[in-house]
Amino acid sequence: MLSLAMPQTVTIVVDVLAWGVVHASTGYAAHRLRDERLARDGWGLRARRFETGGHWYRRRLRIHRWKDRVPEAGALFDGGISKRELPALDADGLQVFVRETRRAELAHWWALWCSPLFVLWNPPLASALLVAYGVLVNLPFIAIQRYNRFRTQAVLERLSRRRSTA
Repeated sequence: MLSLAMPQTVTIVVDVLAWGVVHASTGYAAHRLRDERLARDGWGLRARRFETGGHWYRRRLRIHRWKDRVPEAGALFDGGISKRELPALDADGLQVFVRETRRAELAHWWALWCSPLFVLWNPPLASALLVAYGVLVNLPFIAIQRYNRFRTQAVLERLSRRRSTA
C-alpha cells in the first residue's frame, strides 16, 4: 500500500477535491457515451431475479417514499436530460428516459468503483470511511435508476402489446 505523508488538513482537502473530481469525471464520461451504447441493458445493467421488475426496491427499500428527495444532476452538462420528469409520454420519450437511467446508473457505478483509490493516500480508518462514503452515496442513486428503468420498461412493454393487438 502506498501511503503519502500529508498533514491531516491537507489530506481532508485532497479527499474532498478527489471525490468532486471523481463524481464530475464519471458523470461527464457517462454524458459523453453515444446513445447507441445505451440502447440496451448490458450484463452489468440487466435485471437480476431478486429485483422482480423493480418491486424489490419498492417493498424492501420503500424507494417510492424517498427517491424524489435526492439531488438530480442529469441536466448538469450541456445537452443532458433531467430524470425528474419524463421527456415525453409517448414510446419515444419513454425510450429516452430508459436510456438516461442507464447513463446515470453507469456514472454512479463508475464513481463507486473509484472508491478504492482513496486507500492510496489515506490511513486505514480514513480509507474505510471514504470507501463507505462511496458506497453510501452511490448505491441509492443506482437503486433509483434501476427502479425507474424497470417501471418504465414495463410501461413500454404494455404499449408494445397494445400496438401489436390493435
